[in-house]
Amino acid sequence: MDRWKKRLEAFLFPIVSDQWVAYLRVGLGLQVVLYALSLRADWNFLFGGTEVGLGGRAFSEALLSTESPFVPRLGWLVNLGSHIGLSEWAILSMVWWILLCAGAGLLVGLFSRSSAIVAWLLHLCVAKSGGLVAYGLDNFMTIGLLYLALSPLPDSYSLDRRWRGRKEPPKDRQVSGFFRRVLQIHLCLIYFFSGLAKSLGSGWWDGSNLWRALLRPPFNVIDPAILVRWKYLFPVAGVLICLVEIGYPLFIWPKRTRQTWLCLVIAMHLGIGMTMGMHLFALIMIVLNVAAFAPNFGYKQTEGVSIREKQALG
Repeated sequence: MDRWKKRLEAFLFPIVSDQWVAYLRVGLGLQVVLYALSLRADWNFLFGGTEVGLGGRAFSEALLSTESPFVPRLGWLVNLGSHIGLSEWAILSMVWWILLCAGAGLLVGLFSRSSAIVAWLLHLCVAKSGGLVAYGLDNFMTIGLLYLALSPLPDSYSLDRRWRGRKEPPKDRQVSGFFRRVLQIHLCLIYFFSGLAKSLGSGWWDGSNLWRALLRPPFNVIDPAILVRWKYLFPVAGVLICLVEIGYPLFIWPKRTRQTWLCLVIAMHLGIGMTMGMHLFALIMIVLNVAAFAPNFGYKQTEGVSIREKQALG
């Protein structure tokens, strides 16, 4: 029992550097900045009330209230601003600027912990208030920002750490390893059940689901004539996607197959981004995969670490 307990402890609390946190911080910082910039022109229209926008926020928040009254939403900030004389347009503009600044702070590692918490909270409000136009991108951004907010910050590559000059203590390496392990397990569950759901129907085996996805607005960025010319590749691509996702938890852990499977997953998301115009979705999935399973290059902080810990560092 002691041996199994030690193995479980070594699995859940591996000794790793905080380089993966730096990957996650920089990637999510870029993601938040691009996300905010992509919505700038339609921000007030999408999230404003009936007076200044589409009015979808009121409907989304009404549906959200039936599920739980405690989920953060933009309506809370708008109501709070109205008590101090700020208009809805002013509050929405402030939210956009704060979200953009939080993303920039993550990108360079300035006020890392505060930037991560603010970015997570504001993005959660935006995603829940815009539930009618939200999709998988918003869910994965919320997941990634939550992991980042909980992980040991600032990391060694941030401006915060360089200004403070503080080294990474062994305790932080164990906490960092725990959150990375949870992220790894989380991704394994997501990909496995996604691949399993795809494989249960015939649409991915005969390529019809890919055909419909590439023809459906606003994802129809490829000329239909080109799709007709390459229609024989759709069944092959559909089967490969199912195999990559179902095989993810089997082949991403062994060192011999990890880099190969990581490259396959990254290539899959790059293909989604280029063929369907879902660039931000592709970026967030690549960021999460790189942070979870990319190797820690050039880690030299092994002074004072036991032999067992060095072995765990790889």
